[in-house]
Amino acid sequence: MMTYLKPRAVIVGTGSYLPANIVTNDDLAQKVDTSDEWIKSRTGIRERRILAEAEATSDMCVKAAERALKDADISAAELDLIVVGTVTPDMLFPSTACIVQDKIGAKKATAFDLSAGCTGFIYALATGSSFLEAGLYKNALVIGSDAVSRVVDWSDRGTCVLFGDGAGAVVLQASNSEEGIIGSYLRSDGSGAHFLHLPAGGSRLPATVKTINDALHSLKMEGREVFKFAVKAMEEATRRVLEENGLSLEEVNHLIPHQANIRIIESSLKRLGLAEDKVFVNLHKYGNMSGASVPVALDEAAKQGKFKKGDLLVLVAFGAGLTWGSSAVRWAK
Repeated sequence: MMTYLKPRAVIVGTGSYLPANIVTNDDLAQKVDTSDEWIKSRTGIRERRILAEAEATSDMCVKAAERALKDADISAAELDLIVVGTVTPDMLFPSTACIVQDKIGAKKATAFDLSAGCTGFIYALATGSSFLEAGLYKNALVIGSDAVSRVVDWSDRGTCVLFGDGAGAVVLQASNSEEGIIGSYLRSDGSGAHFLHLPAGGSRLPATVKTINDALHSLKMEGREVFKFAVKAMEEATRRVLEENGLSLEEVNHLIPHQANIRIIESSLKRLGLAEDKVFVNLHKYGNMSGASVPVALDEAAKQGKFKKGDLLVLVAFGAGLTWGSSAVRWAK
């Protein structure tokens, strides 16, 4: 009797893109009642990247994708699947993934978007890896990208100081290797949808003069509620993905968390009992890039030589929905 070996989705390439325009805390202090010290002490953020007027989410996706494909040493023509995690698509439809597919020349790839807030990349990674594990596809491109600067209220100091723009991508390949995506843990709680949302622009509140005048096309957030949720969610998602796959916290070599607020990261580490040298942090340079946060951090850490073959990584995030999730990854490069 033959033994069926389930394929595993292996990360064979990473890439990222950050807009050239750097906006510092001092720059923001010229627009709203805030200061560099106020922002740094409460968030850990020093600066963020803001995309150019002519740029859109798909443009950032394309650049990150091209770098990930080059790192993986495969062509766009070899891709079978493209999944983009974003809440700031170029437009309501078609999907940003379809626009990316055309721009990079991935002619045979199935392409679609996922909306899970800042957890978007984790959801997209779990989705892409599932297609490969099922034997349906061989090569997948998974992207997390957001242009949050397009939907923040730049007069609201409570939110405009937090966010930045960017894109991160990984190439997944089906393999019988011991490395790869070991497992994912995904959760949602729609009862908290009002804590972080964009009220207008959809079928509930289509664009009108009133919705524009009332600033309903800008992100709304109840910061304290999101903070309380985030710390619990990060701990739960980290513990559960390990437990469900027979792993322990002691085995974790690197934690790549959503880069939203240094206090959330520090609180999560304390609750988990993980040492600071196991977590990768870059939010001081980029702020909260929503769905791009985790893949950009992953690519940056990889390019800095932080990982070695066989290392156990946990990618973890939380976001609008409310959503939260994690992926346990055995590094293959």
